[in-house]
Amino acid sequence: MSSAAQPYVIPGLAVLTLVLALASLAVGPTGVNFSDTGQAWLILSEIRLPRTLLGVLVGAALGLSGAALQGYLRNPLAEPGIIGISGGAALGAVLAIHSGLAASLAVGLPLGGLVGAAGAMAVVLWLAGERGGPITLILAGVAVASLTTALIALVLTLSQNPFAAVEIVYWLMGSLSDRSMTHVWLAAPPILIGLAVLARLGRDLDALTLGEEVAANLGTSLPHLRLLVVAGTALAVGAATAVSGTIGFVGLIVPHILRPLVGHVPSRLLPASALGGAALVLASDLVLRIVSPGGGIRLGVLTALIGTPFFVWLVVSTRRELAP
Repeated sequence: MSSAAQPYVIPGLAVLTLVLALASLAVGPTGVNFSDTGQAWLILSEIRLPRTLLGVLVGAALGLSGAALQGYLRNPLAEPGIIGISGGAALGAVLAIHSGLAASLAVGLPLGGLVGAAGAMAVVLWLAGERGGPITLILAGVAVASLTTALIALVLTLSQNPFAAVEIVYWLMGSLSDRSMTHVWLAAPPILIGLAVLARLGRDLDALTLGEEVAANLGTSLPHLRLLVVAGTALAVGAATAVSGTIGFVGLIVPHILRPLVGHVPSRLLPASALGGAALVLASDLVLRIVSPGGGIRLGVLTALIGTPFFVWLVVSTRRELAP
């Protein structure tokens, strides 16, 4: 994209996100009869508004975290799941369902996810060590992600309650349906704090593109930067996963699509990816409401169906670039 068009990317994404949010409030399996203001307000405030707000928050968390991780790790294939935070949140939520906490306490499920994300972050930082670099962080994250996947499979295997097992499987597929404002109030503070932490890293990530030595000479503390990237991702993605389940590929594909449009500058990519992630999740959720109003297809399944062909195209194009 020409440099003259780059300033319009972020405003354009903001307008697109706003339009999709309004469409999310307007579209649903149940029509809104505005002549009955009580019923209309109930549908909008209790059913559609929480879903729309969570779509914006979850999408922004996944998009911004993916851009920050790709910038810090200097790995175009990095995404939030690579450092184990999503897996930790999923394991915490699965344990909440398996133990009955989710059934006995309204906020038990998202609380379990938040605790799991915090635990995963602590283990990743401990394994990576104080002076560990990007490679060490990736290895620690892969180890934690593998462990959480194995433990989730173990919980499913040992589950004596078939209804709980089915609930776990459906929750792991990811969805924004059947969420209330309680979920929004619980998830919004950690997500917004995480987004604020990650959004302030643009200058350091810009410096890091010049190399670690140059970045250090420009005043960037690499251990401090790593801590902020992991903590911001844990807060944002952990809280998002805790209320929506596992929604993959958003943090991978959104930064890739937008990077050429903002001139490959991390400080511009961060806000663009937050808006792009929100737009992608809102658009995907709208498609589900139209195609599968009964909720038969889960949001995580749709994003995987969108992301997998993109991932394959990315691998093929990279292979062609590396070919002699």
